[in-house]
Amino acid sequence: MARCIAGDKPKQWDMVHPQLEFAYNSVMNRTTSMSPFSIVYTKVPNHSINLIVLPKPQSKNAFDMARIQVHKEVRERLEKAIASYKVATNQHCRKKLFIVGDLVMIHLRKERFPMGTFNKLKAKKMEPFRIKHKVGDNDNVIDLPWELHISPTFNVVDIFEYYPLDEVPIELEN
Repeated sequence: MARCIAGDKPKQWDMVHPQLEFAYNSVMNRTTSMSPFSIVYTKVPNHSINLIVLPKPQSKNAFDMARIQVHKEVRERLEKAIASYKVATNQHCRKKLFIVGDLVMIHLRKERFPMGTFNKLKAKKMEPFRIKHKVGDNDNVIDLPWELHISPTFNVVDIFEYYPLDEVPIELEN
């Protein structure tokens, strides 16, 4: 925003900073449906085109009560927005539950290898390993050999079911 306003004179951005701050704090946020000014002060202050003076609250108790009400509304809107973000995010999550003792394959990402040991020709999936214990629904501790020198905790994104060669499920297509 500062770049757009100070476009012709970029070294004088600090001259427009107060106006930018006022403009930013006056804009309504899509999550809370309120501007930062209206959240903090319970009312959007007058802009330069408004010539009337802001009214002072008649009663301190009424002002405090209005502020509490605004904060309650903001909290409810934020919780509602967070819940909708959570639903949207969880649609893409891989839901797979493993049981302690299951044989699994693990996917080794580049970040897992110690510095200088990653080779793009190394196997990316290693198999079979047993699940030692569960940290949560999404995280499992795998029984890895000590030679790997990596953390044994894996997310379900990097864990796949292991099927021994003689037990491969066969699916027939019509």
